Amino acid sequence: MSSHVAYESELTWLSTRELAARIASGEISAREALADHLARRDAVNPALNAIVTRDDDRAADRAERADARRAAGEPLGALHGVPMTHKESTDVAGLPTTRGSALLLDNVPIQDALIIRRMRAAGVITSGKSNVPEFTAGSHTFNEVFGTTVNPWDTTRSAGGSSGGAAAAIAAGIQASGDGSDMGGSLRTPGSFTNIVGMRPTNGRIPHALPANPWEWLAQPGFMARTVGDIALLMSVASGPAAGAPLSIPESGSVFERPEFTHPERHVAGAGLAGLRIGFSSDLDGLLPVDPEVDAVVRSTVGVFASAGAQVDDVIPDLRDADEVFRVTRAYDFAADYRTLVREHRDEIKDAVVWNTELGLALTVDDLLSADEARCRLASAVESYFTTHDLLVLTSAQVAPFDARLEFPREAGGMRLENYLEWMRASTIISATGCPAVSVPAGFTPDGLPVGVQLVAAPGRDVDLLLAAQAFEELTGHHRRRPVL
Repeated sequence: MSSHVAYESELTWLSTRELAARIASGEISAREALADHLARRDAVNPALNAIVTRDDDRAADRAERADARRAAGEPLGALHGVPMTHKESTDVAGLPTTRGSALLLDNVPIQDALIIRRMRAAGVITSGKSNVPEFTAGSHTFNEVFGTTVNPWDTTRSAGGSSGGAAAAIAAGIQASGDGSDMGGSLRTPGSFTNIVGMRPTNGRIPHALPANPWEWLAQPGFMARTVGDIALLMSVASGPAAGAPLSIPESGSVFERPEFTHPERHVAGAGLAGLRIGFSSDLDGLLPVDPEVDAVVRSTVGVFASAGAQVDDVIPDLRDADEVFRVTRAYDFAADYRTLVREHRDEIKDAVVWNTELGLALTVDDLLSADEARCRLASAVESYFTTHDLLVLTSAQVAPFDARLEFPREAGGMRLENYLEWMRASTIISATGCPAVSVPAGFTPDGLPVGVQLVAAPGRDVDLLLAAQAFEELTGHHRRRPVL
């Protein structure tokens, strides 16, 4: 391996919070932070294909202006000068949003998405965009425009998806954290696959706002990072109500500015788990087929929770309605988003997207009414469950990172999988509940592949969820392991 490929500096593995603090103090400049970020990207990205759009020149201009603002004594945002790429499917003004499809190569938004506006207002220096699956469908990142993103822990394996490019970049030290989105596990699965943290917030915590569909609820914007504390920092910046977003949660992002996140050294490690009532089932009492090596890692976490003073039992909520809710809502959303493209360019779109869109177009009124009734039953079951429990804990993914040449794994836990959604059910079932959920590094298979454990809290309890996740992170330290590239 050449010295160029092995490039690493004292900044490479800093958290976002640490990097922002160094820039704010003047220990390093935004220009120096950007140069280091780009050098690490150039060193490791050829092996990963995580970053697919570059914006180096404008990033350099932004970094120079950031340094000028600091020198002038102007107020600095929480992310002042921090360089970061964004998920390719998320609108960033002036950069293409292709969603991995050749049909959208000329799609260059003139306005940032809400999550990007808020991050950039806090001082983020945009340097490019990270890879996604075609139309973000399927939790494995590949498309015919940019190719396949692979896993820093084993470059023959999938990095997950649809936020797989961001996950690979974070795990490989290109950046400490990044934005993404999660409909059926697109933050949690790549988090599990790459040994980082991936959080799907409560619906409306980071709201959908006009001109996007403000009523959308199944897909949620969120973040991945190497530490839970960085997730909390980014949530403090990006969450809160917005104009044109009727499903907004009214609390501001300041609820995430807890001392446990900002000064973790001042409290007892693991304290965030003491006294919690946790329902644990790696496979949701047989509802999910889970590969044995994944199941073993996830089950090993019970001892961590119990040793920290949590009360752990095997009681889980009734989630049998979740499959119908997810299947129908996803199909409806795909039809809403892609019906015109599928009708006009069917042969130029991957089969999974066509299939899911056509499922949506075939929905009847009875299907929609039945799904609404199922969602009501599911909401009742979830509400009842969280009167007696603080967390539900299960696996983040049903399989370990698989061969990156595959479209999706065809088997899990010895069971044949019939379509590209079935191997994602550990995430999709939770998505249907509307609960906040986070995947935290839980350990490694005998082959050295990462495995995440998924923590789920009641809707609206995002802060409590992150406090518990950070406590688990502190006690295990799995997030400190680094891939060798």
